[in-house]
Amino acid sequence: MLPAGSAHVFRAPESPAELSEFFAPQRTSATALPAPEPFLRNITRGVLEVLAGVREVDQLARWLTEDPYRKLVTRSNLAARARSARGVPARRPVHVILSVHESAPADGVIESVVIVQGPARTRAVALRLEGMDGRWRATSLALL
Repeated sequence: MLPAGSAHVFRAPESPAELSEFFAPQRTSATALPAPEPFLRNITRGVLEVLAGVREVDQLARWLTEDPYRKLVTRSNLAARARSARGVPARRPVHVILSVHESAPADGVIESVVIVQGPARTRAVALRLEGMDGRWRATSLALL
């Protein structure tokens, strides 16, 4: 509550640039975010399930920015077509996360590699996380 006689005046953005910046995702410091490792493990499992065809990519949309989301949609569609062409049904993948390696090149930014062992081979998932609007979001994603 403001003291009597004082008033807080909200100044609305005036220019289109100010307006877009006002409504754009706001960066969040690492101190205001949860530990990144559980998020890295969960997003990796989710990505592998999307590619296996047992999870909808829309379930991960909240945790991905536009670029990795679009790439995951494209890759999941290609995987679905390949399964269809071979007549293979979608099956829940059995993967073991062997390790999570992470570094913080800047405040609110995590670059990581998650090593995942599947039945046929061991793979790496490279992710870049950035703190936005009080939560981690993946801004880059690559399944190697």
